[in-house]
Amino acid sequence: MNAVTVVQLTDTHLRREGELVHGAVDTHATLRRVLHRLVAARRPVDALVLSGDLADDGAPEAYRRLRALIEPAAAELGAKVLYAMGNHDERVAFAAELLDRETHTDSPIDSVAEVRGLRIIVLDSTIPGLHHGRLLPGQLARLAAELRVPAPRGTLLVLHHPPIPSPITGPDLLRLRDPEGLGGVLAGSDVRLIVCGHNHATATGALAGVPVWVGPALSYGIDTFAPAGRHRGFAASGFSRIDVTEEAAVVTAVDATPARAVYDRDERVVLDQLAALGSGRE
Repeated sequence: MNAVTVVQLTDTHLRREGELVHGAVDTHATLRRVLHRLVAARRPVDALVLSGDLADDGAPEAYRRLRALIEPAAAELGAKVLYAMGNHDERVAFAAELLDRETHTDSPIDSVAEVRGLRIIVLDSTIPGLHHGRLLPGQLARLAAELRVPAPRGTLLVLHHPPIPSPITGPDLLRLRDPEGLGGVLAGSDVRLIVCGHNHATATGALAGVPVWVGPALSYGIDTFAPAGRHRGFAASGFSRIDVTEEAAVVTAVDATPARAVYDRDERVVLDQLAALGSGRE
């Protein structure tokens, strides 16, 4: 069975037309460019997972602009779309504009989907009006009930706030609180990977033996080795490619910052050369 390929797009931070994030970044243009790249690559993509902070300030127009880009691209790819809430998102507008349904501010937006045997569970880790994360007892209970029956290819768990520490003080202050509660539910389950965003910096770790992936932000990145006493961001962007096979779940960070190509060669020629090197013929 071929790999299930999931593309994680996180922290898109879309704004109203004409508005820039931090007065410098056109996040709509960045998202449009990346989606064009995904479609033009003509490679299989089974799902697009948008893991929070989809809008920069929860504006309904921002969600409409995002959906107008995402849905046509997903249709061309034949990919399922899953949306997760982030701390910059607003539940009522998020539900209305992206999910075509009504909700209340105090009702977490969780979902479960299956893609070619891979179960993808999305949990809303946000707290209205605050920027750190949490999961409510009811969410953990529902998660435990769902995980009692294993999925054919295991489970991918998606939430915005990482349940692991960060060496960067800002993100560390705003991570998921009480990760031990989540870890207790996950121990011994079929969850193969926890996928998060929020930090605007790529990172990895583990919770209860389950790998945790913090994907690069699409909007901008923070400097993870800034000079002492400084906190700064760069106009850098990226996304994640997640390939799930029976043997492993492999995550690859993809740099989406425009850059000059060093080479662009025919793949078959390169593979033939590598095969020759491996056999000792060259």
